[in-house]
Parts: sequence; structure tokens; C-alpha cells
Amino acid sequence: MPKRDNRRVVTGVTLGVSDHTRDCEVLMSIPQQAQRPASGTAGPSPARQSASPVPDDRAPDAVADVVVVGGGGGGLPTALFSRWLGNEVVLLEKADELGGTARKAAFWYWVPNNEPMRAAGIVDDEADFLRYVARLARPTAYDPDSPTLGLTRWEYDMCRAIYESASPAAELLAEKGALEYRHCPDVPDYWSEIPEDKTPTGRVLVPAGARESMSDGGLVGVASMGAAARRDGVDIRTGHRAQRLVVRDGAVVGVEATTADGRTHRIAARKAVVFATGGFTHDVDLRRNFLHAPVYGGCAATTNEGDFLAIAGPVGAQLRNMNYAWMCPIPLERAVARDPGLIGMFSVAGDSMVFVDKTGHRVVNEKLQYNELAQRFFTYDGEKGEYPHLVLIQIWDQRSQDHSASDEYGRLIVPPGTDDSHVIRGETLDELAEAIAARLDRYKGVTGGLTLAPDFADNLRRTIDRFNAFAERGVDEDFHRGEKPIQFVFNGPVREEPDRANPTMWPISGQGPYYAALVTGGTLDTKGGPRTNPDGQVLDDTGAPVPGLYGVGNCVASASGQAYWAGGATLGPIIAFAHRAAQAADREPVREPSTQLTTA
Repeated sequence: MPKRDNRRVVTGVTLGVSDHTRDCEVLMSIPQQAQRPASGTAGPSPARQSASPVPDDRAPDAVADVVVVGGGGGGLPTALFSRWLGNEVVLLEKADELGGTARKAAFWYWVPNNEPMRAAGIVDDEADFLRYVARLARPTAYDPDSPTLGLTRWEYDMCRAIYESASPAAELLAEKGALEYRHCPDVPDYWSEIPEDKTPTGRVLVPAGARESMSDGGLVGVASMGAAARRDGVDIRTGHRAQRLVVRDGAVVGVEATTADGRTHRIAARKAVVFATGGFTHDVDLRRNFLHAPVYGGCAATTNEGDFLAIAGPVGAQLRNMNYAWMCPIPLERAVARDPGLIGMFSVAGDSMVFVDKTGHRVVNEKLQYNELAQRFFTYDGEKGEYPHLVLIQIWDQRSQDHSASDEYGRLIVPPGTDDSHVIRGETLDELAEAIAARLDRYKGVTGGLTLAPDFADNLRRTIDRFNAFAERGVDEDFHRGEKPIQFVFNGPVREEPDRANPTMWPISGQGPYYAALVTGGTLDTKGGPRTNPDGQVLDDTGAPVPGLYGVGNCVASASGQAYWAGGATLGPIIAFAHRAAQAADREPVREPSTQLTTA
């Protein structure tokens, strides 16, 4: 039988000025009205219990070769790869549905030296790839003459594993019909302009069935992988919260999970337990004590509460990269409300639009890629002892409201008929300033009493005048908006204007009405946790693998350090490590349960 070709190529992403509207559609997120959990699917998860391991002293309720904990962008491919190696696989998902944070993503996956690149003759050498990722992961340590480029040996080996395994993993998923893809040859890396990026485009794949805007890629990818898992015999159990490990003679031989009915289920693993449970975005205590920034939360699945940190700790797992996260701007009000439908602002909409601080001044390039834009919120003022930019205010006019409104990608300029409760309005700039002040007053209990400066409105007028002068010339002398390729990708829909030099900018109107929204920085998810080796084995405090215990995705430490290399630089490496972990778990010695399976 001839091999199926489940790949397609997309050539419609062109970064020329005239094509900016189409370019901006290549992002990561889903329409806001589709983000709310479906009715009846979002019940409360079982409460966290003690994570102390238990001995293998009673009969299990089920037995598999491999137990995968987590059914999102890391767990589903891990389960599939394990099943295709001939293993019996049980997948435990804490939520009532599969997908996790991946359901909210466009599901770009960043795959260096992928098959379409090779077929097109695009060179993506390993040495060049490693220089690019090392330069961004540890910029202060980067040394192009070092054997590890300034990275630790662990970081270097993990990055090599991404290059080695991402493409084979993607091809196997496509060949098996679990995640067919299309290639986006013109999508640039997030730092495509730096000299270390010798292959600045071509590494991005997306699910083949996603709409042209790619906004539903996560839904498509989760559905296709979930269907493949059921088709191929993965035992999927939703509503199961893993609580603790089952151990015997120093090896992990199973896991205990609880369900909403109060029952505890012991699942034995003959070979391995693989965790893919996401980060700790929604555990306030962990955020406050580990992250380098005072975030209010983020757009990860609400089940991402750092469960694996508690579970892996008692078996000696060492932690890495706990201070960093995949970050993005988020709407303050929805973050404070812990809205489960919250997604990040992957694209800041509008050309006649600015961000200003509490004094009415611009402080950032509004079109920066989302991870870098988010950093600006957490600048600390040592003289005043405060985070002066923790909440910024997006300001736009009727032009942007008419031509840049969108219900995709977390944009805050939304069309009529969608939830616009975050939008603040004023017929004049003075009225807008009064309305912003009133809205901020609602949140003074969580913002340290943030208020607008007395001269906010006057400063805002001067800020707009200065911005308008830049927009007329097409050159942002203050923050260089629209000077890098990726900023056109993130521009969002704007009104076409013939012959303008910079499609990211247009003068803000001198006449109202005006609009505003409160914005802060948040996480897509965290990226710290137990350290694993390149095969996904969790390492103890001596650096030795914990037998039978693996981790994949945001529940374990990322070697990316502070960097967000490109769109899909979360899911591409995750798929690579899912493939490697499944292969390594398959090689584990068989450890049969010490007692017989429980029978009904």
C-alpha cells in the first residue's frame, strides 16, 4: 500500500506591507465566543490530596504498560506514540474533556528541519539552529565558541533533542492520521532578524484541518489526536485527578487518582508513568513564590495547578527554570475574575491605538511579540517601590473600532454582539480619563491602589499628538513599532491605506468617541518543574533517573530559559519530547503488579 501523504503546504503568509492583513491572521488562539467551556463539560475537579507516595501493597484497579497523566498537547501524542509501539496505554485526564491549554491554541508547532523544508531545499543545519536557541535562551551566557554555546550541558542536550526528534515525531503523527499538517513556509521566527537565525522562516506547521486564520488549530488538533487515540485503543479516562505515585523498590509502578465521586483508583504501570499535566499558572501560592513577576494568572487550562510538582517532589525530583513562563498580555478584569475562557492577547488590534501607563505616556512598542510585550508590565521602580506599568491602558478610536474589531486571538477591540464588558468609553479624552479612573477604582484592592496621575488626560493628549506625528511619517522614533517582520504578523486587521509606509500605525482621531481597556501581563503557562533528561526521564537530586517516572511539556523544566523562540516553540518541542519519552518508556523493564488486578 502506498504511504499516505498527510501534509499540505500553505504559501499564503507573505510579510510584505500590502499583505499585512492576511499576515496578522497567523497567530495562536481561538475566537472568544468559542472559548467558554461547553455546557455540562466543566465540572469541579477533585480536590488535591496528599502527594506522599504509597507502596505497591494492594491490587490495582487497572493495569497498563504505560500510564499517561494529562490529555492535552503533551499527553495525547505521548499516549499515541506509546500505543503505536504496542503498549497498553491508560490516559488519565483531570478535566471532563481532553485538550487542556492546547484547546485554546492555534496549535502552531515549531519543527526545525522539517520534511517540507527538506523537500523545498531549505537548509536548516543543527549547528545554526543551536546557535539561535542558545543565543535567546541564555543571552548573558551565550558564547558561540563554547562547545555548548554557553548553555549548561543539560540545556544543550535538550535543545539538540528538539532538533533531532521534532520532525520524526511530526511525520509519525501525520502518517498515522492523528495530526495531519500543513506547512507555513513564510512564517518568521520571533527573532528572525538576529544574525544567529540562519533559517528565519519555514519551521512552523499547523493542523491541516484548521481554518485559514488558524484560530481553531487547537480544537482541530485535539479532536484529531483524541479520535486517533480512541481508534487505536488508548484507554481514556477523564475526570481523574492524579494524586500520588505508587512505588516499589525505588521504582514508580503506578499512580493513584481520585474522581468526583470520592473514589480512589489505583492504576498500575508495568513500564512507566508519564506526566503531562501542564504548569502551575492557576496555583497562586506557587506563582507568588517561584515566578519572577507578580502575574494575576493566565490563559492556561484552569486544571493547570502544578500537580506534578507536589507528586514528583517526594521521590527526589530536582527543579529547574521555575522563575520563567511563556507570557503574554491579558485583560486585567478577566484575569482577576479567573474567567476560564480567558486567552492571551496574542495580537494587539488596531493601528490608531496606543498603550499608556497611569501617567498617560507610552512605555512600549504595542506590536512586540506577546512574550516580550508582557515583560514590560513587570518593570520595577526601585525608587518608588512599585511596578509602575503593572496595568497599562489600551486606547483606541472609532476608526480602529470600525476596522480592527475581531473576536479572535484575544484582541480587546471586539465587534458588536460579543462580550465587551472590558471596554471603557468616553466621547472626549477627558470623559475617557474619568471612566478609566472609575474602572481602576474597582480594582484598587488587587493593584496596590493604582490610580491615574492628576495630569493623565493632559499627558494623554500630548502622547497622542506625538504618536500621530510618528504615524504620519510611518516611523516610531520612540519604540520602533513596525520595524520587524513579526510585528506585521501580530498587527491584526486594519483599514487599508494606499501607500502608507507602516501598516501598524495611523493617527488617532481628534474627535471621539474613544475606547480603552485595562491590560496586564500573564502566562500562557509556566515552564518550570522537575528536570528531565532528553528522553523525558525525571531526574532525582543526584541526577539519576527515577525508574519508571517521566515528564513531558509544561509540567517539567524547559531548556528554553527565558526565551520564546518562535510561534509553536511550546508545542513543537513538546511533541519531540513526547516521542522520545514514549520510546524510552517502551524500553523500561516490565514490572508486574505485586498483587492481582481487582475484579468486579
